[in-house]
Amino acid sequence: MPSFDTVCEPNMVEVRNAVDTSAKEIGTRFDFKGTSAKIELKDKEITMFGDADFQLTQVEDILRNKLTKRNVDVRFLDIGKVEKIGGDKVKQVIKVKNGIETEDAKKITKLIKESKIKVQASIQGDAVRVTGAKRDDLQEAMALLRKDMTELPLSFDNFRD
Repeated sequence: MPSFDTVCEPNMVEVRNAVDTSAKEIGTRFDFKGTSAKIELKDKEITMFGDADFQLTQVEDILRNKLTKRNVDVRFLDIGKVEKIGGDKVKQVIKVKNGIETEDAKKITKLIKESKIKVQASIQGDAVRVTGAKRDDLQEAMALLRKDMTELPLSFDNFRD
C-alpha cells in the first residue's frame, strides 16, 4: 500500500548556520557598534537582544535574509512578544516550529477527507500519514495540501510504493 508522511520539520543545521552568520554580521555592522544587539540559538529558540524595538526589527530582517539564503522557510518562525529587560534593553524570543500541532493535523485530515480523493489520512504523533491504493492519488493529495495549507511549511517524506 503506497504511503507518505506529511511533516513540518526545519533543517536545524541550516537554522544554526543562519543564526551564526547573522551574529557575525551584527558584530561587524557599523550601526550596531556599541549597542547590545545580538542573537542566540538555544535548542529550538532564537533569542534576539537590542536597545530598542527598532533594533530588534533590524536584527530580525538580518535573520530572515540569512534563513532565506539557506533555503529555510520563514514560516517555521513563531515570533513572540517584545519583552523589556534591565535598563533600556529589550529582547524577543522566536520559537522554531517543529512538528504538526494537533489542530493543524486535524485540519489536514479533514481537508483530505472532504476532497473525495481515494486516500486515507491518519495522525501519527507530530506527522500525518497518508495512504492510498494508487501513486497518482497520493500525488494529488500532495498537490492539494501544498495549495490549501499555505500557512504551514509542509514537506513530504517517507514515500513508499
